[in-house]
Amino acid sequence: MTTRMLKDRLCLFVATGFGLGLVAPFAPGTFGSLPGVALAALLAAVPPGVQTVAALLLAAAAVPVCTRAEQLLGLRDDGRITADEWMLYPIGVLGLPLLDLPWWAWVLFFAVIRAVDILKPPPAYYLQRLKGGWGVVADDFVANLYALAINTAIYQAVFP
Repeated sequence: MTTRMLKDRLCLFVATGFGLGLVAPFAPGTFGSLPGVALAALLAAVPPGVQTVAALLLAAAAVPVCTRAEQLLGLRDDGRITADEWMLYPIGVLGLPLLDLPWWAWVLFFAVIRAVDILKPPPAYYLQRLKGGWGVVADDFVANLYALAINTAIYQAVFP
């Protein structure tokens, strides 16, 4: 196996949420978001500034991953590509004290992130038109900013 083939396989593995986007019986984006929950939990243990830098680096890294995955799968914004969901998930809970919250808050925040990603309020919806990985990632980036605002409001209302 060539180095290029190995890189492409690794890219698809990452792009499909470690395979979750490939095996999900339905809603691959939701299943593919699950690694993002673990990632957000890891990032919750570091200061908010470090979380922010890590989230921005993950978003930037998602662009070439999604671009190459589109090329390999041959479909624009293929539903099996979930790197945009899991790599950007931490943005939707940035700065929230996840490790101090009950399980149901995690479920609620997850539901908010998924709902906003599915609904894609403007301008998120229009960003899907960008070419390659930019279109795959940009809409999720903006959707996760909306989700962050909602999740922060929920946190402040429920855990004052």
